[in-house]
Amino acid sequence: PVMQEIFKLIDTIAGEDSSVLIEGESGTGKELVAHAIHKKSNRTEQPFIRVNSGALNENLLESELFGHEKGSFTGAIRQKKGRMELADKGTLFLDEIGDISQAMQVKLLRAIQEKEFERVGGEETLKVDVRIIAATNKSLQDLVHNNKFREDLFYRLSVIPIQMPALRERRDDIPALIEHFLNRLNQRKSLQKIITKDAIDLLKQYSWPGNIRELENIIERLFITSPDEEISTN
Repeated sequence: PVMQEIFKLIDTIAGEDSSVLIEGESGTGKELVAHAIHKKSNRTEQPFIRVNSGALNENLLESELFGHEKGSFTGAIRQKKGRMELADKGTLFLDEIGDISQAMQVKLLRAIQEKEFERVGGEETLKVDVRIIAATNKSLQDLVHNNKFREDLFYRLSVIPIQMPALRERRDDIPALIEHFLNRLNQRKSLQKIITKDAIDLLKQYSWPGNIRELENIIERLFITSPDEEISTN
């Protein structure tokens, strides 16, 4: 039921341009939700551009987001368009938004508010039309409370908040997810492997700290290592 409500919300908001903030533990499917919103939107024919905010330091993230001009820093041998520019008319997905620095938060806030920015080392102001979808495995409200995330940026991002449930909170979905992953592996390998009810019941009892991503990995491991056509508890 909780996922059905999220699907309904996706249908409701997809056609709008409001910013979306998707929160949830790692492996709960935040990026899949972002893709679903984009695919159902009026921007579906335009780019969906992803930026992993947590994987880059402040300088690299600024260059990745806004681009840079030739000679703006050591190694900048040519002009580079940033992800925000590449996402023009489409959707920009900012993953792990809770990991960006305070200084970068200020620059991002201005770019989102004004829909304009300058490349690193550049003077020309570039205007873009992008929809922002952000995601984090942290509580941005807690970060705001602890003065680690700007309150104004938080409210700018969380016009429409979506909270992704952990897999342990939706155990009844586990059999359907197992079937989905197993069917995909069978199609890929041209096999007909099945899994017993006892094995499914055993998997339902696990806490799944890695959520759906962990479940997918486990099913692939069982698929590969099981010598028989039937995956069982043995």
